[in-house]
Amino acid sequence: MNKEFTFSIKSLRFDENYNPSANTRITTNFANLARGEMREENLRNALKMIDNRFNSLAHWDNPKADRYAVELDIISVELNIDPAGNEKPFPVIEVLKTTVVDKTSGQRFEGVVGNNFSSWVRDYDFSVVLSEHNKNQAGFSTPKNFGDLHGNIFKGFVSSDIYKASFSKRPIICLSVSSKNTYYRTGNHHPVLGIEYRQDADSLTDHYFAKMGLQARYFMPQGSVAPLAFYFAGDLLRDYSDLELISTISTMETFQKIYRPEIYNANSAAGQEYQPSLSHKDYSLTRIVYDREERTHLAVEQGKFTEQHFIKPYQTRLEQWSAEFAH
Repeated sequence: MNKEFTFSIKSLRFDENYNPSANTRITTNFANLARGEMREENLRNALKMIDNRFNSLAHWDNPKADRYAVELDIISVELNIDPAGNEKPFPVIEVLKTTVVDKTSGQRFEGVVGNNFSSWVRDYDFSVVLSEHNKNQAGFSTPKNFGDLHGNIFKGFVSSDIYKASFSKRPIICLSVSSKNTYYRTGNHHPVLGIEYRQDADSLTDHYFAKMGLQARYFMPQGSVAPLAFYFAGDLLRDYSDLELISTISTMETFQKIYRPEIYNANSAAGQEYQPSLSHKDYSLTRIVYDREERTHLAVEQGKFTEQHFIKPYQTRLEQWSAEFAH
């Protein structure tokens, strides 16, 4: 691996006083909530939803369902291209880290790093590269080497010294299931993750995350109405404690209820065979304000920004680094 490229980490607490930094992708789930007149109420309500969901799942020795709280830190990752420091680092990845607070014992437990996943390079891949590739084509396809650079940046970060010094376990990314696929219940049931589902075909996101070294499994926890997609490396069911898994479920299901209420805040639960739909009408809204159309528009802008300020200026060096890393 090219030793010229290094990573740096910045951490910022996500609470009701959170204000997005200049380098934060403004389409990011948590950043979108922290904008406008309702920002403090949005943040307060979302954090309360996370705590309530955590306590509903961690119900043992918790008679009042108020024993635990979840603290969230935004982990921003920058790629340093110039070891001499003459060139400005570029923000490449943003994830969330959970910490579980036991209010009864006063103990604090490390949760999961990952959860939400944001990436400027992913915006470039999906909003610029994929769009240009399919502009004049009759059918949809992905270009050669699609996602290779992004995948190697992610794997490079996870294998870096700074990651290993900062986090004890590999990341879990928790996303919505694909509205283009059908999911089928299996006979597998996990005490925390719930009912496992399998899908009929891999999605574009699955292929993209595979280049990051991550595989997917789909579970619908008790009390949920749709399965969540868990992307991980290693063994999802054995590498993490119950409280770690619950911290991911409670955090990301809350975000999905806000952003995809048609799926995750539906008034009826997924059955034996399930196809998610954003045109589903029988759902409830949270009391949290969110502009989904604006978020889609901003993703295109940020993809073009990445092309202009990261891909084009350093393309040769990035391709060389990526090839070296892959071998």
